[in-house]
Amino acid sequence: IVTECDAVEKYGGRIVFTDEITFSSSNLINNNLRIFDPPLREHLNDLRRKGGVEHVLSLIEKVKNYKVLVVGDTIIDDYVYVYPMGKSPKENIIATRYEEDETFAGGVIAVANALASICGSVDVVTVLGAVGSHRDLVESSIKDNVDLTLLERLSAPTTRKQRFIEPTYVKKMFEVYFMDDSPLPPELETQLNDIITARAADYDLVVVTDFGHGMLRSSTIALLVEKAKFLAVNAQSNSANLGYNLITRYPRADYICIDTYEARLAVGDKFKNVVDIVTNDLSKRIDCDKITVTLGSEGCVTFENGRAHEVPAIAGAPIDTVGAGDAFFAVTAPIVASGAAMKYASFIGNIAGGLKIDIIGHRRSVERVSLVKTAKALLK
Repeated sequence: IVTECDAVEKYGGRIVFTDEITFSSSNLINNNLRIFDPPLREHLNDLRRKGGVEHVLSLIEKVKNYKVLVVGDTIIDDYVYVYPMGKSPKENIIATRYEEDETFAGGVIAVANALASICGSVDVVTVLGAVGSHRDLVESSIKDNVDLTLLERLSAPTTRKQRFIEPTYVKKMFEVYFMDDSPLPPELETQLNDIITARAADYDLVVVTDFGHGMLRSSTIALLVEKAKFLAVNAQSNSANLGYNLITRYPRADYICIDTYEARLAVGDKFKNVVDIVTNDLSKRIDCDKITVTLGSEGCVTFENGRAHEVPAIAGAPIDTVGAGDAFFAVTAPIVASGAAMKYASFIGNIAGGLKIDIIGHRRSVERVSLVKTAKALLK
């Protein structure tokens, strides 16, 4: 409150403390101004009745000393900001004027930084290309409690996704991939597998961020499934791997987190209700007791003990949705590994996703203090 006192006194005001009953402004707002949609308001009230903010904060506190291994693809995210000028008179294209650009270390690096905000130590195993490696950017982007094991793929670039963006409203126009997503050379695959064999069992949990860009082959997946004490997996479907990188590549996991599109692709059903997909289809194709399917602005569906549960989103209008699902996955994985009920883990994950959509690219990661403050404000 020191900053507030200084501001009041600077302009001639005076602070007076009374000894009468005090109230929480967050509590008054949450309970009287009806600022939340009915599903979210009902969900928050249910959480308050069953332990409330103290229980949620204890779950975040519980994982603060966890040792985590993260395995997956590094992605360099290029944001090129351009202003559209109009159609070229001689070509069927829209001409744009370059404004500026910025480059972020994403993929497994972004997930590792989000994990590092709530866990004690995070080790990363990933592959960079020898051509256009962006090693300096990757090494300078990690938090102090993140350690890197970087393998190098010869004659290939580090996967880079260059997005051209209209800056006024951060609207993406199109993107260009720089990548080689063919299988790893046998010697590099063996090197990666040796690291997994030697180290995976030494961690509280192993987090796999599989973006489907050639790093994780069937032999590596088999070792991860065999060696990890607790295995959390996100297998992403994107424009480069559509239909080829399904979560069903993993025969077993302790926790999986995918989005609606990825769930539909995995079970081959375009129209079925997501709750039915999770309960009746996906849970029977993978040996996994804890599943989350994220629904974007509608929140998520969780599966646990044979039952599905819908959890509403906690978010406003997004600035940039890139990395929101990764933030959700990163924050929920250790909390699920700690034994937390899925409805609490997904509530914290929804907070992380809601915080991430207010961040452009990976300018910064979701931090523990923001999770705690938001949880307190919502549950008072």
